[in-house]
Amino acid sequence: MRQAVSVGWMTADQERRISAEIALQSPRLRNFVRRRVADAADAEDILQDVLFELVESYRLPQPVEQVGAWLFRVARNRIVDFFRKKRPEALADVYGRAHESEAGSVEDLLPSLDAGPEAAYARSVLMEELEAALNELPEEQRDIFIANEIEGRSFRELAAVRGENINTLLSRKRYAVLHLRERLQDMYDSINETGE
Repeated sequence: MRQAVSVGWMTADQERRISAEIALQSPRLRNFVRRRVADAADAEDILQDVLFELVESYRLPQPVEQVGAWLFRVARNRIVDFFRKKRPEALADVYGRAHESEAGSVEDLLPSLDAGPEAAYARSVLMEELEAALNELPEEQRDIFIANEIEGRSFRELAAVRGENINTLLSRKRYAVLHLRERLQDMYDSINETGE
């Protein structure tokens, strides 16, 4: 057995096997990642992480069998990790803020349209559930929530138009947010669990 070491701990034979696997699997793996991650630079970073994992796997006492399947499983896990890092804050975090200028928008809670077909589907399901949850609200709460969150109108503007106190409008929105948070949290959690 030749013990020529080129990467410190790796034999020349291991290096050849890794190079062959990378040459064989990289094109399919790159396509797999690119279909799920819109940004080319992010996709390439994920691919490099996966290939690094392959190299590191040769340090394990038991070699990886079925390298192709293993690589795709690692890639899927890296993609999930990537979206978890980029995912919007939980509903409770976004709407737990008291001051109007600090609050996030509904758009911040939804998966990006550029994030692939799974994200587009999750977005459509969330939008349907949001619409159903909004319809459950009393009209005054629903109107304030929609005007502020979806139309982007300020409480100051709404108070002037409606002739109502800003604190009353803030209170209505708060009750709407509490209802929506409770109603949509299970769905938000289940969507995030499917990525695990």
